[in-house]
Amino acid sequence: MKFLFVGTNPENTGAATHFIALAQAMVEAGHQVSAVVYPNGLIANHLASSGVRLYPARFRNVFDLRGYFATLKAARELKPDWLVGNFGKEYWPLILLSRLLRVPVALFRHRTPPMGRVSGYLVPRLAQRFFAVSSHARQAYLDRGVPPQLVRVLYNPVNMQWCRPDAQRRADILHKLGMPQDAIVLGYFGRIHHSKGIFTLLEALDGAMAQEPRLHGMWLGHGPDAQQLGERIEGGSFAHRHHMLGWIDDVHPYYSAISMLAFPSIATETFGRVSVEAQAAGAPVLGSNIGGVPETLSSNVTGLLLPPDNAAAWRNAIVRMCDPAVREPMGVAARDFVDRHFSTRVVADEFVRILGDR
Repeated sequence: MKFLFVGTNPENTGAATHFIALAQAMVEAGHQVSAVVYPNGLIANHLASSGVRLYPARFRNVFDLRGYFATLKAARELKPDWLVGNFGKEYWPLILLSRLLRVPVALFRHRTPPMGRVSGYLVPRLAQRFFAVSSHARQAYLDRGVPPQLVRVLYNPVNMQWCRPDAQRRADILHKLGMPQDAIVLGYFGRIHHSKGIFTLLEALDGAMAQEPRLHGMWLGHGPDAQQLGERIEGGSFAHRHHMLGWIDDVHPYYSAISMLAFPSIATETFGRVSVEAQAAGAPVLGSNIGGVPETLSSNVTGLLLPPDNAAAWRNAIVRMCDPAVREPMGVAARDFVDRHFSTRVVADEFVRILGDR
């Protein structure tokens, strides 16, 4: 099949990561893919060497003719079987282009906050396929009156090769950060914001560090509460065992360095890509039992689901996961779980199957 992806959002968001991973998954599965993308943006840079033909453009809004011209040019050259869009500002341009080109359009919605009244009603009904990225998100759309038959679920694909465990990479990262090679490393990868449960995690992690001297914390990300988090770490008893690395463009190498991942959100999450990527690297996950997070792991098999904002429960779970007899079997099961449910191979096949449904 031939797919024309349209995604001119320049920002580094979950929807952008999904756009990249899905386009690459379709190429790996043997399909022909072109993409209209923001010039020199995150998506363009990641797709530059992936076998996707790129057309630089910007859709500032539904009236931006330059975006239409670039998409029409790409469509004339590719003659796609499907148009694919990920970003809200491009829903209406893609619906209009779908009618003009007589090519069906598949649209993904990555957020649960409602669209405007008109778009919320019409977009799922006018797109030939409308996708949620989790069952939790799908239910949110159904609760707003979208007919169940119009909303399909397709999870984020994960490249197993990118996330593969690498013992040498782990050793190099631990050495670079000044951690002992036998360190038990809990990783947090995400936005540094209180809604992500970072302060609950810090309290729990410090409590667990008091019981396990080999335990270290690795914090990757940035956000409005980074300074406050840093100050609390410095004011605690285990500042030397916390490692705040800030924003890192490519986090994949760091999954090999962690022993477990924490996903402690206290606000609803639509899905949780970092949870799946960590498991693909063989790291079990401690996740909040909220929103779409439970869909990303197999509870008590590849990780643990915990009550949000309960520092004592998180502390006890971290201590439990420090036991290699608990952690290591979960890590082995985690990689197999992701391969069966979220790998690019599986998601690409499921995408084509859903597109072919009548």
